Amino acid sequence: MLPCQTKAMLGFDCPGCGIQRSIQFLVNGELWQAFKMYPAIYPMIGFFLALLINLIKPKAIPQKGVIFLAFSTITLILANFIYKLFL
Repeated sequence: MLPCQTKAMLGFDCPGCGIQRSIQFLVNGELWQAFKMYPAIYPMIGFFLALLINLIKPKAIPQKGVIFLAFSTITLILANFIYKLFL
């Protein structure tokens, strides 16, 4: 795993801390552990899949759906960051 430079220099987790381990849990089939490690992993996957699908077939997924996935991802990333910051 790549070390977090923010944590190394500033001493606290960055908003992306945990995503590598979460992906590793997903690859190993440990879905709950992946969520516990990085809660934004599932809406993030949905968001990137929606973008990919819309690249292949434009407007296949409505813009409101893509915006909802983006908002959900950002909200969970920030909530997880704030939670870890004050934990």
